[in-house]
Amino acid sequence: MCTYQTELLKVAGSGKGPAGWLRFTDASVYVDHPVHAMAGHTVNVDLRNPADGPSARVALELHPQAARELAEAILRSLAAVPEAVLAGG
Repeated sequence: MCTYQTELLKVAGSGKGPAGWLRFTDASVYVDHPVHAMAGHTVNVDLRNPADGPSARVALELHPQAARELAEAILRSLAAVPEAVLAGG
């Protein structure tokens, strides 16, 4: 079932695409039918920099369990580092 609920947020980061490294300023997260992944529904994450046009984008289509595991791994990684290290940006 598609809820059309989309989370939009500002992000600061980089990712590597086909043409090299991209700076990301925006992200969207939603559950929908995938374009490429073999699943009925996926958690879709789009990382982009709209100022650089539509090609400044990296898209993820994650199976729901993989998305949960990735989110948990990110939280564990952040929890393992002293806050003072993370504050340095």
